[in-house]
Amino acid sequence: MRLLIVEDEKRLATALARGLAAEGYAVDLAHDGVSGLRLAREQGYDLIVLDIMLPGLNGYRVCGQLRAAGDTTPILMLTAKDGEYDEAEGLDTGADDYLTKPFSYVVLKARIRALLRRRPQTGPQVLRIGDLTVDPAARRVDRGGVDIALTTKEFAVLEHLVRHAGRVVSKADILAHVWDFAYDGDPNIVEVYVSALRRKLDVPFDRRSITTLRGAGYRLEADGGRDA
Repeated sequence: MRLLIVEDEKRLATALARGLAAEGYAVDLAHDGVSGLRLAREQGYDLIVLDIMLPGLNGYRVCGQLRAAGDTTPILMLTAKDGEYDEAEGLDTGADDYLTKPFSYVVLKARIRALLRRRPQTGPQVLRIGDLTVDPAARRVDRGGVDIALTTKEFAVLEHLVRHAGRVVSKADILAHVWDFAYDGDPNIVEVYVSALRRKLDVPFDRRSITTLRGAGYRLEADGGRDA
């Protein structure tokens, strides 16, 4: 899941990004309305956390322009405690929910989960490929009825592969959806997580479901063939 946080209070934005990244989300940041609108238009996000009081363009205008362009990405709007900016106006411009500052981080996470659950589903909510079952809402994985414990990043990589089962997924695509566009570390980190998934998902069950296609990426199948 990839989120965009548009918040001009940089310390708050950074803290939220770190916390949500620890939950397994890929998080991008923007600190003004103009760059937030540009990112929202250029990148594919699962949800946007949008402050109202932003330099350049305020949150109302960002939300309104996205909705006018037909963008249906869920938007959680952050409103001021003193009521200067009315949450009703935020909802009228197309926001899906609002949260008043200061807010509880636990409540923020719960609101994000609720909005993601309410998104129109383009496929089954529980993903199955062969005897492998992935439940994104419960963050649960099992193979043949045996529960498999994954870290948040391992789960995010697996979910992306399962959602594109049978197709080749490039390393760059995994980085973009599981990390964020600003990630400047070693791209071979993807190989580390794919190897970890093989040790947990394939080796104990005598499977070869994740295939490496050198120079192209990875493909997940019910029981894949040899590495190419």
